[in-house]
Amino acid sequence: MKHVFMLFIVISQFNFYSQINFKLTNAVVIGQFDKPEDRFSIEINTTEILATQGIKAIPSLNLLKTGEDSRLLATDSLKAVVRSKGFDTYLIVKVLGFDKRFRLTDRKISFNESLDRGTLFNLYRDEAESISFEFSFFKNDQIIYREIIRCQSISDQNTVIKKYRKKLRKCVLKKW
Repeated sequence: MKHVFMLFIVISQFNFYSQINFKLTNAVVIGQFDKPEDRFSIEINTTEILATQGIKAIPSLNLLKTGEDSRLLATDSLKAVVRSKGFDTYLIVKVLGFDKRFRLTDRKISFNESLDRGTLFNLYRDEAESISFEFSFFKNDQIIYREIIRCQSISDQNTVIKKYRKKLRKCVLKKW
């Protein structure tokens, strides 16, 4: 029993330190939004920020035809295309909600499950004061890292994008 407990502690510490030592080198950026303009805006801005920091990135819009569902990225044929372009990491960006109380979850979900979930929220909502974005990173269909970015004092969609870019740039420099 004592050995099982010690093994549990070692594995927990390993998981904790693997989250801290996350180093992003490439990413296929997937925006999970219902509105095409929201998806386009987040994917392009995220890809641009990653590229300026020396991280090889491509928006999923370059891999899918107009109007296609992002769940197609989980198919073997598109995964092969992505691998042939030199990408092995998928980054899913979605809105968690318009509140400040969201926390990271420890639940391990697969890439397919995450794509199936979709999102409930748009990029902007009237009367919202803050917005929380979740970034989920996947390699080999398993989640490897999560991050939440909160943007406060938002008044319109342009403000959301400006604050998103500013917060994301800082996060990429410090943590990714």
